[in-house]
Amino acid sequence: MAADTRSLEHHAALDARLVAAVRDIRLLESVSWPARAQEEFLAAWHIGRIHLPKVEYVKSDLDEVRAELAAVAAGADGDDPIGHYLQQTAESWRIATRLLDAVGTHRVTAYSTRLYGRPVELLPGDGPTNLEAAQHFVTLADELDQELRDVEPDYVLPAETVQAELQKAVDEFFTGHKVRVVLDPDLISKAAAGPTRIRLRTNTGFSEYDRNQLLVHEAFVHTLTGLNGREQPSLKSMARGSPRTTATQEGLATFAELISGSMDIERMKRISLRIVAIDKAINGADFVDVFRFFLDAGQSPADSFSSCQRVFRGVPLGGGAAFTKDTVYLHGLLSVHTFFRWCLRHHKLGQARQLFAGKMALEDVFALEPAFASGAVAPARYLPPWMQRANGLAGALAFSLFANKIRLDRVDADDLVLGL
Repeated sequence: MAADTRSLEHHAALDARLVAAVRDIRLLESVSWPARAQEEFLAAWHIGRIHLPKVEYVKSDLDEVRAELAAVAAGADGDDPIGHYLQQTAESWRIATRLLDAVGTHRVTAYSTRLYGRPVELLPGDGPTNLEAAQHFVTLADELDQELRDVEPDYVLPAETVQAELQKAVDEFFTGHKVRVVLDPDLISKAAAGPTRIRLRTNTGFSEYDRNQLLVHEAFVHTLTGLNGREQPSLKSMARGSPRTTATQEGLATFAELISGSMDIERMKRISLRIVAIDKAINGADFVDVFRFFLDAGQSPADSFSSCQRVFRGVPLGGGAAFTKDTVYLHGLLSVHTFFRWCLRHHKLGQARQLFAGKMALEDVFALEPAFASGAVAPARYLPPWMQRANGLAGALAFSLFANKIRLDRVDADDLVLGL
């Protein structure tokens, strides 16, 4: 027992060093664009003067960070579950520092691919590729577009209304912590969340689906896992996560939208369009080509720029490069969905709750099982409402498992008539 205690203390100290080493690294902020880039591009586009945006990136010397990450990895015991976790996390951050070294060049694509994958990779279970799945959802959304538009209410909520409603909801939910919901005029994405602050884009409209998605996605996953990570007794790195946890985090957040009924087909289309756009950019499409692709897909000029900017963060705008982070949404969604179904089939829904103990990758839930059992990793303080209702989740997953056995290509309309 004494040896186990010494090992935990040793790895907790290494974890603290890792957290300190990467404290100033803001990967997405480092490759994001200023709001004026959108204003200038759209102003020129509206008068027929289309040109590539001009974006400059600030680079930092990250050699000392890499040296400290290497020391953490060398000091960790790879045969110990926590030590192995630290080595993988340190390596993830090391790749991120190399990406930041290369920002503005085509080399970003290679590092981005190592962190987030790329559209042509296979989905879990030897399924189709990310790109093929994305194209499927885009086609389906287009086929349903007019039909659903006729039956869905069409109104827009101002950002201030959404802010007030989300603030009320998070105040009622996070009873042991203070989380602020604020408006941010410089935010290009509609929202971004940390453990204590959720930012919403100013001067934009939100649908009812947007509002519900933001609550379950940003607050009840990203903020929730960040706060749970802060409550960890030894592994404070779980409060922030690392690039290696991005796919699981975004997959879990998107799964939350799906399981709570907040995922609409247009949201699925937006996610899928970004994956198709990443593939186009890697294969030579420049910024204007991809911008027009989003326009042709039905997005507004502002949304098309925002989507396009996500694809070209940190890379040259002339084609042949892409920032592939948005590939993780669909891949992560299917991976997390598969994980929950696996937990149900193997009677391990209790283990599924461990996924919320902090910002982790799916593999960490299994690898850190001894640490959960010993108390070295604490259980989640907060669980999303849909996870608290375990019976409801089990029912949805059980139905999903069985329904997958039905081959729709063998079902005729006549088979669906009651009594036949």
